[in-house]
Amino acid sequence: MSKDREEGSLGGRVRRYAKVGTAVGGLAARLAGDRMFGMSIDRPTHAKDLKNALGGLKGPLMKVAQILATIPEALPEEYVQELLQLQSNAPAMGWLFVKRRMATELGAAWQDRFDNFEHEAAAAASLGQVHRAELDGRGLACKLQYPDMQSVVEADLRQLKLVFNIYRRYDQAIDPTAIHGELSARLREELDYIREAKQLRLYAEMLSDEASVHVPEVVDELCGDRLVSMTWLEGTPLLPYIEANGDTASRNQVALNMFRAWYVPLYHYGVIHGDPHLGNYTVRDDGSINLLDFGCIRVFEPSFVRGVIDLYTALKDDD
Repeated sequence: MSKDREEGSLGGRVRRYAKVGTAVGGLAARLAGDRMFGMSIDRPTHAKDLKNALGGLKGPLMKVAQILATIPEALPEEYVQELLQLQSNAPAMGWLFVKRRMATELGAAWQDRFDNFEHEAAAAASLGQVHRAELDGRGLACKLQYPDMQSVVEADLRQLKLVFNIYRRYDQAIDPTAIHGELSARLREELDYIREAKQLRLYAEMLSDEASVHVPEVVDELCGDRLVSMTWLEGTPLLPYIEANGDTASRNQVALNMFRAWYVPLYHYGVIHGDPHLGNYTVRDDGSINLLDFGCIRVFEPSFVRGVIDLYTALKDDD
């Protein structure tokens, strides 16, 4: 598929509307039917179906589900457990897609540029999936953007705006216009993989003195408009690590390292990692953190950072 055809198009947005309507509408209709006929709703089964539908849809709707699953008591426990799987176990695109995408980014002989490239995705998320590869003795992570994502993002943002407008009619206390604008800007930035590679290098520089936080190295010759290749960092997903190392000292060490991964860049450079997706972090055996995704980065004015520090100081001092 050419780059021109992947620009956001009316046809692409219409296809997205149809896909979302079919997936989510079918679940809603079945749920309404259960209620109409007085049947008890099988929440675990419905939660699993919802996860599969959202995982297949990809894009911002899947990302919203991921975020909801991290907010305490926002959803029933059955739904939380299913949607949490989208953090690190989302459905991946098949090998045919991978071959087409890699050929578009690196040329027809792209497989000759690797010593090994795994057919199965190592991880899949809302906007792209990661494949493990090897070159010259180094493990690599190759992040591929899903097809037609620009149309998908624009369609989902339009639907999200409609949801916000409906919400506004019921609750006048909060105007979601600015929220939608911020989400739109960040999601569009996440589609720019050339920008993400630059942000990865920025984080490597900002955290170069942090022994407890690790950032991959960009492999420039294996990057493209919709492909970012970086060194592979070994680690255990965050929640499984905490479950296996549940003592207070281990949890506190991971919490401190996560704090430094977030707040050293913010306090010293005005830059923050803005994606709460738990799949963006893994933990090494020593409790240090691997920071893995750099698509959603926000830069703030120094005055804002000063305000954050003043606020946290006031809370700490109970003043």
